[in-house]
Amino acid sequence: MRSNVPEIFGSMVFNDAIMRDKLPKDIYKSLKKTIEDGRDLDISIANVVAIAMKDWAIEKGATHYTHWFQPLTGITAEKHDSFISPQSDGRVIMEFSGKELIKGEPDASSFPSGGLRATFEARGYTAWDPTSYAFVKDGVLCIPTAFCSYGGEALDKKTPLLRSMETLNEQALRILRLFGNNSVKRVTTTVGPEQEYFLVDRDVYNKRKDLIYCGRTLFGAKAPKGQEMDDHYFGAILRRVQEYMEDLNDELWKLGILSKTEHNEVAPAQHEMAPIFDTANIAIDHNQVTMEIMKNVAKRHNMVCLLHEKPFAGINGSGKHNNWSMITDEGVNLLEPGKSPHENAQFLLFLTAIIKAIDEYQDLMRVSIASAGNDHRLGASEAPPAIMSIFLGDDLGEIFECIEKGTSYKNQGIGKMEIGVHVLPSFPKDTTDRNRTSPFAFTGNKFEFRSCGSSMSVSGPNIILNTIVAEELRQFADELEPADDFTDALNELIKRTIQEHKRIIFNGDGYSEEWKKEAAKRGLLNLPTTVDAMPTVLARKNIELFERHGIYTETEVGSRYEICLDVYSKTINIEANTMIEMAKRQILPAVNRYIGRLAETLSIKQSVDPLIKSGMEKDLVKKLSALEDKAYAQVNDLEKLLLKAPSYDSDKLACATYYKDRIIPAMDKLRSYCDEMEVNTASELWPFPTYGDLLFSV
Repeated sequence: MRSNVPEIFGSMVFNDAIMRDKLPKDIYKSLKKTIEDGRDLDISIANVVAIAMKDWAIEKGATHYTHWFQPLTGITAEKHDSFISPQSDGRVIMEFSGKELIKGEPDASSFPSGGLRATFEARGYTAWDPTSYAFVKDGVLCIPTAFCSYGGEALDKKTPLLRSMETLNEQALRILRLFGNNSVKRVTTTVGPEQEYFLVDRDVYNKRKDLIYCGRTLFGAKAPKGQEMDDHYFGAILRRVQEYMEDLNDELWKLGILSKTEHNEVAPAQHEMAPIFDTANIAIDHNQVTMEIMKNVAKRHNMVCLLHEKPFAGINGSGKHNNWSMITDEGVNLLEPGKSPHENAQFLLFLTAIIKAIDEYQDLMRVSIASAGNDHRLGASEAPPAIMSIFLGDDLGEIFECIEKGTSYKNQGIGKMEIGVHVLPSFPKDTTDRNRTSPFAFTGNKFEFRSCGSSMSVSGPNIILNTIVAEELRQFADELEPADDFTDALNELIKRTIQEHKRIIFNGDGYSEEWKKEAAKRGLLNLPTTVDAMPTVLARKNIELFERHGIYTETEVGSRYEICLDVYSKTINIEANTMIEMAKRQILPAVNRYIGRLAETLSIKQSVDPLIKSGMEKDLVKKLSALEDKAYAQVNDLEKLLLKAPSYDSDKLACATYYKDRIIPAMDKLRSYCDEMEVNTASELWPFPTYGDLLFSV
């Protein structure tokens, strides 16, 4: 029986309705004003809020609380403290203070810091983010918080995100004031992260060391059937998967997560969940919880949810499409074209700022989605290429061309395109076809950043988006505020910006070799791997950008650079060692047994008929023996290369470069031998489940 959705939705969330009901009116109003104005919370108000939150959480079955934060591991962290407080008579009472609500102190030294903290420097602080509601999960009151070091450096992904949202708000308000809008008090960014994932049977999964250790298959010959029939996308959902999705939705809805759409994706065993848009920091909190719950719910159904960007070679990988827009506190989407000249001009200015931002900071956009897992996915099987570009569609593209050249827009039969004079065509949101190959596509009233990896936190991409757009809005406001004639200055600014940054606009096939050549002619960056991309974050222009807007200090940028490269090297190292173990302890012994069986059969045949000189057994023994010897030699070579790898404590870029240039090619070579042996070895002797077993086992 399905749940009553309106009844369960948000039932485990200390949301606005609960606060209004549980808090005294004056305390509720003070808390709301604190949240809206972004001020520190008064301790007297915090004490009242803490008591109400604790009582509500206990009603929901909670015995502990935690400051739930997002360290630089990319996943969430929580340290549980119980509400119990001992009394002199040996009993306990349940207590929770405003001080405990506002601030916590987990150990900071055990989380990645990229050199910001030494091992002996343990002190770190969590600070409540009251804009993101607390919730109860698994009997624990989870309080969304930011995480910083004793010295004030951001050690998490939330703090810079909140900073970036604030700077975008500040600069967007400057632009709105220029258009005479003095009523808007706040501009926020909204995000809708579509989440792709694979489901495989747990019993099958448990027989694959690569999936257990690495989250992806390191070996595996192509199954006889993959996605070539196009019969899985939007196909009828299997009963077992449907039951999982129903269970997942119930858990998400209880936590106020706006799970909206579910369907089969292109590859076998691949699926997608899409939520309704929400404010950026809340949407990202929700997505972090969603990934955790996806995995936990899968266990109940004896399945495993794979979030790796490329768990299987030869079929689609998984992304997380980051739908991004800007909205005012009056409910106006600033990327909605509008119907009046005034609205058109405002829309075009914001759109032009985004185009300029993506062009000038292509490197940061690429850095924001960099990981070893995503490197396997970008540029293949419906994932966008590593080259950044913007898709606008035919109508907007033609409008921009008319503005640039001062010519007529033929579809509307109007004259010269003057901003603020002519009304833009009233075209629908889906005015043009979608472009799956575009990294950054305009889709009616938002941009879809399609390059994000499925397992990553989308804090990074949204920090970059917010910051670079804020920078361009700052430059625009600086130019327009002192102008004598606003309309003339606006026309000139938009026209000039289009002329200078139109190279980033591309509506064609991002997969084609022609585009790579064309992109190079345009001077666009092609940074195919994490190792190619990461050094660009240290460019002076990028450091100055972050410092100007108070997002990161130069030290904080350096720490994230070091962490990303360190994780990259360690990821490849784990994968390489897993390959060695699987090859030596499973694949080679299995193939050797099969060769022995073939040789024994051949010997029996020859004893019956000494004239037998060829046949299946002899051919396979020869073929498999050669492959076995090559694989064995390659395993030994890979082991030697790992022994020569630079220390993790050495130069991070040099270490990561070694893994990219030396280890990955050696792994690919070993895989090619083993995959060929798989298709020539008896299935009952192959030591672990095949691609066919994995992809069609649910």
